[in-house]
Amino acid sequence: MSTSAPPSGTTLGSIDALKRVKATETDWEEKLQGARRAAEEAIARLRDESEAAVKGVQAAAEADRARAVQAARADADREAAEILAAGTRAAESAARGEGKRPSDKKDPILAAVLAGFLKD
Repeated sequence: MSTSAPPSGTTLGSIDALKRVKATETDWEEKLQGARRAAEEAIARLRDESEAAVKGVQAAAEADRARAVQAARADADREAAEILAAGTRAAESAARGEGKRPSDKKDPILAAVLAGFLKD
């Protein structure tokens, strides 16, 4: 037998089978890498979208809060103005002796009672 004899048919078939296995492995590795890349891109896109959505909601909530604070401030200012006006009216009435309570009218009553004792 010579050393340069061609390999037998079974060896050739085994090499072909190994080549097909290697090609299949390479093909699947490429598919897996593509799937990983696609998944990572999708995750990054979703992360960016969710961060943008959260920032948008935060901005809207801040605007709503600012509007609510302004409305509450306006209501408080209006109520304070009403209370101040009522107090001013009550003070003016009391100064003229026109209050609601008898003690508010004591000066005119007292003047009427004491009028008989005063000399003309």
